[in-house]
Amino acid sequence: MMHDADPLNPLRLRILVAEDSRTNQQLAARLLEREGHAVTVVSNGKEAVEAIRRGLFDLVLMDVDMPIMDGLTAARAIRTYESRRGTRLPIVAVTTRNNRRDCLAAGMDAHLNKPLRLDLLNRALRSVLPKSAA
Repeated sequence: MMHDADPLNPLRLRILVAEDSRTNQQLAARLLEREGHAVTVVSNGKEAVEAIRRGLFDLVLMDVDMPIMDGLTAARAIRTYESRRGTRLPIVAVTTRNNRRDCLAAGMDAHLNKPLRLDLLNRALRSVLPKSAA
């Protein structure tokens, strides 16, 4: 699923960013695109679940507090969908709250606090990807 590796940046991912704040959407997209990733942005958990069903992604950055469907509910819905397909997409929670345990219980693989920092974002991406991809 990974895009062709480049020796300077071996991670070339298709990343879905689920975030309701326009400012946080732009920050995440800018950081990820600067690292060579292809980014698709959605504004709530319902759109994230629909995007997963329609497209191929390597990873999801999921805000926890969003309207229509929050990130925890969306992560559970994605995991249910994947269980029928036999797949598992890494999901990284992005939140302002100290709710790591809730995020992991909902099926997310890692937890990042806002605001995003490039070094911590890259570390989280590497931690949830298969070792052969990282």
